[in-house]
Amino acid sequence: MNGIIETIPVIDSEEVESILNIELSEDKYVELLSKLIGESEHLQNNPAQGLIPREDLAVRHVLAVLEPLSTENGGPLVIEKLTFVEGRSNVMITFPGSSSDKCVSFVGSHMDVVPANPETWERYPFELTRDGDRLYGRGTTDCLGHVALLTEFMRSLAIARPALSRTVYVLLIANEENSLITGVGVDAVYKAEKMEVMKKGPIFWIDSADSQPCVGTAGVIQWSLKGIGKLFHSGLPHRGINPIEMLMEALSIIQKRFFEDFPRHPNEEIWNFQTGSTLKPTQFETARGSLNQIPPHATISGDIRLTPFYNMEDCVAAVERYVEEINNNITALPTRCEWSKFALPEEGMTGKILLTWLTHGENGIACKLDSEGYRVIVQSTEEICGEVKPYAINGTLPLVRWLQESGFDIQIVGYGRSDAYHADNEFLELESMKKAFKILMRITSKLDQN
Repeated sequence: MNGIIETIPVIDSEEVESILNIELSEDKYVELLSKLIGESEHLQNNPAQGLIPREDLAVRHVLAVLEPLSTENGGPLVIEKLTFVEGRSNVMITFPGSSSDKCVSFVGSHMDVVPANPETWERYPFELTRDGDRLYGRGTTDCLGHVALLTEFMRSLAIARPALSRTVYVLLIANEENSLITGVGVDAVYKAEKMEVMKKGPIFWIDSADSQPCVGTAGVIQWSLKGIGKLFHSGLPHRGINPIEMLMEALSIIQKRFFEDFPRHPNEEIWNFQTGSTLKPTQFETARGSLNQIPPHATISGDIRLTPFYNMEDCVAAVERYVEEINNNITALPTRCEWSKFALPEEGMTGKILLTWLTHGENGIACKLDSEGYRVIVQSTEEICGEVKPYAINGTLPLVRWLQESGFDIQIVGYGRSDAYHADNEFLELESMKKAFKILMRITSKLDQN
């Protein structure tokens, strides 16, 4: 392998633009992605269901491609396997530039996936299936398709060996799809101070979709409201406290106050957010019983999606205040009829709403629109795709706002399909990945000439 590397012509500093002529090897890309998708059954991440991924299964395929081009084998790549939990490694790949003052980084592509149920798929989710330009399998769009893309990107740079001034970093991460377990992925890499060098240039977080810059995402927190009532025969509603009706009325007030306090923000139009902040229920459950019983308790759960122009701490405090005020005057809640009651004074009983935050919550991000990172991603996208349409959504990417507040210029982009994210029959389009490869090369070239 060393002999092969030595026969590859080296691109000097005056020929950096020639990397624009490098194209994605379709055969090598599909071969690598096939191996990654073949591991995806063991990369599913949902600890609540007992699914804890073993990202090292994906790491081994990445290293098999890149290690022959490492410095240990006579190549230019510095490869670090960063392990903080056994079997769950991150991989940092460095293509050194001549300057120690500037860099460009591609971060965020992760080696874990969301669960897939083979019974609901038309194709088996844990192997790569090709249908024309489409590649199907769990992780194609989110995010193993991007892992393969960045691996091939660095392999191609290592073969061409352009004399770049900026150092190029790629960080493939573990544990992105679930935050119940921490200290595994990018949070641990940052704590170990392995990312400090990336502050010398923009970071492109490669984990979104549709081949356009994603300039903003929302913050998120999950909640549950439990209504405590009184079990009784449904034929005698005046003798019970119906927690379902109580929750419905309480949630109506909470939502009304939320949308008054966190309305459409003027900056949402500037960043092109598709929706504003929301507080909404997504699940409902009650105590088990018969249909002729008023249940003793019921629970509504949901989430808050908060655009980055509001602060999650302020939102949490506001919702806690709404619930406290409702509980302090529970009988003021509207009722559907005179026999529906939320308090039984003669029995000394009063209904109650219990609020529980199910996650810690985090703020969303508004990417900087005046940075060199934004400028080059816009230019490169327009040149390759023929148009550029930056957008923002109320989905959430973990830790990106935290990294931005820590001093990084974070820009977000991805090249899968948004309608395939976390979906049955997940897929990506190979042509989009070929364009993505050219965009990454163009970004690198443009920044290197600045």
